[in-house]
Amino acid sequence: MILFFGTRPGKIEVKQLLNIACPFCNQTGTLKISKTSNWFHFFWIKIFRISSNTISECSHCKRVYFEEEFTEDMKNEI
Repeated sequence: MILFFGTRPGKIEVKQLLNIACPFCNQTGTLKISKTSNWFHFFWIKIFRISSNTISECSHCKRVYFEEEFTEDMKNEI
């Protein structure tokens, strides 16, 4: 009997933060938050989430912020 199990990434969820300014360049409406998750799967069916990663990127200055670097405004918007 062959069992197919393992881990694989899920869909990337993207959200635009329109009313939040970038802490580095102070441009408003340029931040985009991306959330990715890794899932354990059994026969290609997602069973449970193993980990998740949330980052934010400014489209003006290209600065990337990790979840522990988010400002209070960014955390509240999520």
